[in-house]
Amino acid sequence: MWGGRFGGGPAEVMRAINSSIATDKRIWREDVAASRAHAAMLGTQGIISADDAAAIDQGLAAIADEFASRGVAEDSALEDIHMHVEHRLAELIGPAAGRLHTARSRNDQVATSFKMFVRGAIDDVVAAIDHCEAAILDRAEEHAATIMPGFTHLQSAQPVTLGHHLMAYREMLVRDRSRFADARARLNQCPLGAAALAGTSFPIDRDATSTALGFDGLTANSVDSVSDRDFVVDYLAAAALCSVHLSRLAEEVIIWASQPFGFVVLPDAWSTGSSIMPNKRNPDAAELVRGHSARIVGDLVALLVLLKGLPLAYAKDLQDDKAPLLDAHDLLMISLAAMAGMVADLQFDAARMRAVAAAGHATATDLADWLAASGIPFREAHHIVGRAVAAAEAKGVNLDQLSLSEFQAIDPRIGAEALERLTVESSVASRSSAGGTAPERVIAAVAAARAARRDR
Repeated sequence: MWGGRFGGGPAEVMRAINSSIATDKRIWREDVAASRAHAAMLGTQGIISADDAAAIDQGLAAIADEFASRGVAEDSALEDIHMHVEHRLAELIGPAAGRLHTARSRNDQVATSFKMFVRGAIDDVVAAIDHCEAAILDRAEEHAATIMPGFTHLQSAQPVTLGHHLMAYREMLVRDRSRFADARARLNQCPLGAAALAGTSFPIDRDATSTALGFDGLTANSVDSVSDRDFVVDYLAAAALCSVHLSRLAEEVIIWASQPFGFVVLPDAWSTGSSIMPNKRNPDAAELVRGHSARIVGDLVALLVLLKGLPLAYAKDLQDDKAPLLDAHDLLMISLAAMAGMVADLQFDAARMRAVAAAGHATATDLADWLAASGIPFREAHHIVGRAVAAAEAKGVNLDQLSLSEFQAIDPRIGAEALERLTVESSVASRSSAGGTAPERVIAAVAAARAARRDR
């Protein structure tokens, strides 16, 4: 590859550190597709002969069939997937293979192939997000009226519905989806034709290759074209936040499945046992989703640090841009699949959740709201209910177990109708403001979400 510039070969350690084929072989499909588009353009423009263009295309098609059926045979001497393809092409068609690299560099070649790979990765992730969202919508609809405790500071705060709680994670996934979609739209400018960094003197048609490869347009600056990895950062940033959202849900599943909570039973399909304790049902799938988020966040940080000190244009540091992306993508895909499966299969204990929701004086705010609606300033109502909570605690009962006379001894303005507000069912039903937890709102939210999915 280096021709006459070097008199000797690389040291073994140099060969090892310089080789990236073990990683970048995964982008062979994109490399072959980009090379076929480039060869076709060279032939159309008369830069190479029509016969050479046809031979190159046939050879590349044969290579694609080989790689698809047998995989890429790695040779560290050939460094990367681009040279593997070119070397195999030369074996198949002879000297004409050497004309493929006319008017391009590995710099714009790898930028193009990698953009195409990331574009496909985004499409895969969006489909996985949609699958996870569908699982959440099904369970949210099923449990639109199932009561559970709502927490702040992991302390019982107000009763909510399980469906409403699950729909909060649906909102996170929708934002994740939009971030990936934004990243896809932003990356879809074709860098092919930028060559090493300055463009080329050959009369190429960049629009032709861009259109053939499904890009929306061309990158505008050749130096930026070969050095830009913002599209990888965009993917990793979206992946990191999506994985954090999955980790939060995984953490809740882990907590809910613990014996002190007892809100869910993990099916066998999403659990493991203990090598020593026969009684154990461990939430390993959820724990691994939680753990994967750490690696994905680390992949984002790794790439940002890799980029932070690079002068323009291309530097070999960028060879290390693919490992973080591939690691994060694989982890995110399996995390989304695992979470979708867990959500679909979790067995919720509605009675246990309702019992915990009723504990801890969770309807105290409802009494304060009733007093405020009666004309008492809310801050004063807050103090009145605080005294009622203290009285209930002193008696060792829940707030709704105090009698009317006990309430009126605290404040005579508390009427009998106020006591009707103290059940958890009444509490969630009253939270009917837009975005609230009332069952009717949950059903409407699920319907709206399904309509939005149909319109995508």
